[in-house]
Amino acid sequence: MTDIELYTIILGIKKPWFIDQIFFDEETTSINIIIEWDHTCKPNCPICDKPCAIHDTRSRKWQHLDTCQYLTIIHAEVPRIKCDHDGVKQIPVPWAERNSKFTEIYEAHKIRMLQETTISATARLSRLSWDQTAGIMKKAVRRGLERRIASPVKHLSIDEISFQRKHDYVTILCNNEKGTVIDVLNDRKSDTLEMWFKKMPEKWRNSIETITMDMWDPFIAACKVAVQNAVKKICFDRFHVAAHFSKAVNKVRAQEHKHFLATKGRSPLTKTKHEWQRNSSRTDNRGRRSFMTLTRMALKTARAWLIKETASLLWEYAYIGKAEKMWRQLIRRIRRSRLKPMIRVGNMVDKYLWGILNAIRYHRTNAGAESMNAKIQRMKYMACGFRNRYRFRDAILFYFGGLDLMPSGCRLSIHTES
Repeated sequence: MTDIELYTIILGIKKPWFIDQIFFDEETTSINIIIEWDHTCKPNCPICDKPCAIHDTRSRKWQHLDTCQYLTIIHAEVPRIKCDHDGVKQIPVPWAERNSKFTEIYEAHKIRMLQETTISATARLSRLSWDQTAGIMKKAVRRGLERRIASPVKHLSIDEISFQRKHDYVTILCNNEKGTVIDVLNDRKSDTLEMWFKKMPEKWRNSIETITMDMWDPFIAACKVAVQNAVKKICFDRFHVAAHFSKAVNKVRAQEHKHFLATKGRSPLTKTKHEWQRNSSRTDNRGRRSFMTLTRMALKTARAWLIKETASLLWEYAYIGKAEKMWRQLIRRIRRSRLKPMIRVGNMVDKYLWGILNAIRYHRTNAGAESMNAKIQRMKYMACGFRNRYRFRDAILFYFGGLDLMPSGCRLSIHTES
């Protein structure tokens, strides 16, 4: 088998294309493959598919996977046809996508690498620039979004994630059923989310069954405007509610601890911050007897902790009428507690009780979105941040969008060890 026959098989070259020659360039230490068009074949217009005459040619080159340790470059004089209907058009080549400087097999290999590591690491290992590697990722995401079949979402979750410091956020929209990111919005404003909803067909918008989120008023306002019967569909995440209770308990503890130190010089609450935050119903309390002793003392923190623990149990009710009754009892108890941090949380719960009851009714949480949030934060940490929101969005959709990223004509098969 000659070298031309070998590369014809490797690259999948078929008529009217053929490999004319292969040579090694010592100066650039690269293998160069010259591919030609058989001019006895009449090309078709790439738009209307009518036979056309060749107008001229354009010299193009593409980077392919290395041959052993040598850079491999494909060169071709690509014909342009002149169509009476569509004008002058360049004929597509079978080994690369339009306007790409890399072959499809090469792009597919780099996409596989990007799925396992960062842009910087892929660029370094591939001898590419950072921008070239990011360009491959961006093109893969655009390809995946074009292929994604639009469909209605039954269970939507909305969450925010920090893009940079100083409260700079983007909004993540996830499909709770599939566990994938649907879209990334540039901020967490009401108008932005409302516009996103309005781009969706009205029938799909109104077919949404649940929308899980935290108690962020701009998200709530956007859903109420754009989604029919949103008040019956919005579910407030139990973990966000629990976080508010935990923060309130810690504020009560900090105030009481400071009072003990000021009046008595010592405090029974010293080094107990994290003990009060743990969920007692999911913890083996036999191993923390000293803490359980504290909970039975006449402490303000113990009263606040008991309220937090009671609230965590109210999510387990199966009947909404009973759940609402018990939540309202707890709210009244909080207001009588004379603990200002807890009273503020109680007022918040009273204001958003309708969404809490929806979450109990539909058994919905934002656990999937929170898990996705953690994965995105890890990705951002590994990448050492992102230059702008657009690249951040591309990276999120690349890793977590569930998209078909590979070039359509790719014949690459990569076997990974289990």
